[in-house]
Amino acid sequence: MPATTPSTLGELLAWSYANLGMAHAALRDESSDYGRTHFMIRAKLYKGLRTGSMKMRPLLDDDRVKMTAPRGCAYCGSDLPLTLDHLIPRSAGGPDSADNSVWACRRCNSSKHNNDMLSWWFRHNGDRFPPLLLIRRYLKVATQLARRAELMERTLDSIEAAPFDISSIPTKYPAPAQLCLWATLDQRGSER
Repeated sequence: MPATTPSTLGELLAWSYANLGMAHAALRDESSDYGRTHFMIRAKLYKGLRTGSMKMRPLLDDDRVKMTAPRGCAYCGSDLPLTLDHLIPRSAGGPDSADNSVWACRRCNSSKHNNDMLSWWFRHNGDRFPPLLLIRRYLKVATQLARRAELMERTLDSIEAAPFDISSIPTKYPAPAQLCLWATLDQRGSER
């Protein structure tokens, strides 16, 4: 865990991504809870991201998931007619690019409208946590946008506007049994 609560946007994004790495490892190990190894993964990844000795994996890894996972809504898994949706809306400064796009059914896309994906998700899905690979893609895009806007080293309380909802970035991840990798895949990455 960071020595203190993340104070800069860069620390917040790194901490969320490190928790994501821990959660993904626990899910891959089919663990029911986080163990010592998982906490070590989180600590090493957080430190590496903050010192620059490690980087987030490339978005190409996420594109492979989009291409190989069963085609369905990234939010609910439905295979009803799909549209492209921007994780970080263009109206807020999100790029109109494949990196920022996922498949969404019309119902989810209409419900989300031009809202930030994470703020919409947490308002509309109750206790259900977003799929890990969806959060991973979101955090990578958010980090790119924060770097371009030179917000990474700014303190959280000094940022008046950002292209994404800073308050929705998860700093705690639930137990592995409550997680899934992708909306159309189960916990171990098999088709539902």
